[in-house]
Amino acid sequence: MAIDLNAIRKKLNNLQSQTGKQNNLWKPEPGKQTIRIVPYQFNKDNPFQELYFHYNLGKKTYLSPVTFGKADPVVEFCEQLKGTGNKEDWQMARKMEPKMRTYVPVLVRGQESEGVKLWGFGKTVYQELLSIISDPDYGDITDPVNGRDISVEFTAAEGAGSFPKTAIRVKPNQTAATSDKNIADRIMTGQKDITEIFKEVSYDDLKVALGEWLNPEEETEELTQAQATPASATTDKVDDVNKAFDDLFNN
Repeated sequence: MAIDLNAIRKKLNNLQSQTGKQNNLWKPEPGKQTIRIVPYQFNKDNPFQELYFHYNLGKKTYLSPVTFGKADPVVEFCEQLKGTGNKEDWQMARKMEPKMRTYVPVLVRGQESEGVKLWGFGKTVYQELLSIISDPDYGDITDPVNGRDISVEFTAAEGAGSFPKTAIRVKPNQTAATSDKNIADRIMTGQKDITEIFKEVSYDDLKVALGEWLNPEEETEELTQAQATPASATTDKVDDVNKAFDDLFNN
């Protein structure tokens, strides 16, 4: 049987596309690194881009429509769960709600020739950066001419139950983001739009994903029942959640 060259080329293109997508994101390595936050090409007034994600919804991550000010069926379902007055429902809703992660464009010192990358971080680092920028002693540390570099120290999680830690320190000296004209040109013309890396999910697609997560495929259900204790051990809690989903979207 002859090899399908078109299929091979398609697979190669997909792999190259995925690699390129990852190369636009930056994650600190264990230890210290120095970066510079630069203006965002697609929103020059604010380099901080807030995105909301649903993590582990059917072992997948989805960008919530809430990011764009749109309705989200998972959020609607969470609000219904909270309205039951049941503590377990409320806790489940909290786990399902979208979580914010903020991205900023950065130049990584020593890797400036690779262009601008996007660094994502959680609430703690975000608040610290905003506090620094709002301090008149620092001001706009993202200014390409009179801004400041940032030292980022990353410590990986050590053992079960521990979490990675990210510590930042803003350098005292004001410096230009770069003295290389080619790099300077690429700062405002060669960035990747964050919404091209994380695609918006439609309301209907997310509703389907939620439904599949709440009601696993029949094959999975049969396997679970075979491995579990008697069928009577299936809790009323799961039934109540599924009923709430049906009431919200199917009636």
